[in-house]
Amino acid sequence: MAYPTDRKYTKEHEWIKADGTSASVGITDYAQQSLGDIVFVEVPKVGAEMSAGKAFGTVESVKAVSDLFAPASGAVTEVNAELATSPEKVNSDPHGSWMVKIALKNPGELDSLLSAVDYEKFVAEEAGH
Repeated sequence: MAYPTDRKYTKEHEWIKADGTSASVGITDYAQQSLGDIVFVEVPKVGAEMSAGKAFGTVESVKAVSDLFAPASGAVTEVNAELATSPEKVNSDPHGSWMVKIALKNPGELDSLLSAVDYEKFVAEEAGH
């Protein structure tokens, strides 16, 4: 799968798409394939603070429960309410199904994340081991 080039990626398989000082966060296609059928998504409430690299929620699949890690620091401005009743949307459209939107505290944090090309290389190496 080609990963969208309009966002940055983490080695924990989250993506972040910035638009000025706000950003959408979700999980990658690789993550949803690894997890299998997603049955529950737990994210913080609007107003909650997220810190780069720290867990901010969980994704539960038929296989396991996995932590979600914040790709950047900021305050949650919106949660994707659709995922509360239709978590499977993450499986069908992982790059279109954002989980939270945040007001970026430090947009410079995104500079340390992976580009789409670098993330594809990372996933290929991880899958090869």
